[in-house]
Amino acid sequence: MGAAHSASEEVRELEGKTGFSSDQIEQLHRRFKQLSGDQPTIRNLRKGTSGLADEINFEDFLTIMSYFRPIDTTMDEEQVQLCRKEKLRFLFHMYDSDSDGRITLEEYRNVVEELLSGNPHIEKESARSIADGAMMEAASVCVGQMEPDQVYEGITFDDFLKIWQGIDIETKMHVRFLNMETIALCH
Repeated sequence: MGAAHSASEEVRELEGKTGFSSDQIEQLHRRFKQLSGDQPTIRNLRKGTSGLADEINFEDFLTIMSYFRPIDTTMDEEQVQLCRKEKLRFLFHMYDSDSDGRITLEEYRNVVEELLSGNPHIEKESARSIADGAMMEAASVCVGQMEPDQVYEGITFDDFLKIWQGIDIETKMHVRFLNMETIALCH
């Protein structure tokens, strides 16, 4: 009896932290067990893991997945904007691997190269060119016309918000299978 009470208390705590329902938590727990091979953690198999955890447990997994919850249709505009900002902050931190508050050209190149590495038709040099072009575009959006001797240090979170302005991240950055029922507010 005590174990069931403890488990339900743990689920209620996870519901409060992540905004997931108990059914969603159960569904995600089954998926976590599949991914982890029924182990208590999922190992990060990626090479060059600066700024990344070596392992994540189920609570970490739920926290990450909570950024991909669909927007609750009962949210008011202020709540939607807060949820949008949280999703964008999560994305920003994926790029800002050294957590210094700025996405440098090198960090951006690393992410683009990683994303494109599975495509056999795109060489590493092409990926670098794509990253360089995107960073130049980011500089023009964030700084405007730069002087010839001016150096763009990188994208700050405020810059990141400007870049994503007008892009519907709220509905694009979600996992459809989580839309099983009305979702609580972003955490």
